[in-house]
Amino acid sequence: MNPRALLEKYYEDNDAALEIVYRHSRNVADKALAIAVTAGLPQAELDFIEEAALLHDIGVSRIYAPKLNCFGKAPYVWHGVIGREILDAEGLPRHAMVCERHIGVGLTAADIVAQNLRLPVREMSPVTTSERIVALADLFFSKKGGELDLEKSTQQVRCDLLRFGAEKVQIFENWLNDFGVRESA
Repeated sequence: MNPRALLEKYYEDNDAALEIVYRHSRNVADKALAIAVTAGLPQAELDFIEEAALLHDIGVSRIYAPKLNCFGKAPYVWHGVIGREILDAEGLPRHAMVCERHIGVGLTAADIVAQNLRLPVREMSPVTTSERIVALADLFFSKKGGELDLEKSTQQVRCDLLRFGAEKVQIFENWLNDFGVRESA
């Protein structure tokens, strides 16, 4: 499977968005691989993590985000659900679950209701080690212009997550400990 070719299929005629998403996803994949290697995961799982990280934002191709050169109809928060739909249709159900479950440290059904997100009301939090690693790596990188290649510090990630509650920061802390990720400045 060629993740870049699959991204090109869904970002057809939108090279600007493809470049943003691919650069972001490459950074996430590199960080996820470093975490997975430290965790001692086998090569087959490393290969999956790289593919899933490269594809985790495929759903952005169908959302409305002018700053990312995307002019679909769905709001940004839907990109995980849309990514799951795309990758399920491509016969990649395991990769699809990484897409749906990578938003922040995950969205619970209670989060969806409390925040009135208008998403399907279901659990969308990482379950597997690979899902958690990709979601964790994604927290360190933005798709904002000028920030694509800048890795956030662990403290910056904490501050970003605190907007959604102390329990989200605690999940992040648990992941840092579980995977032996060191503090970064």
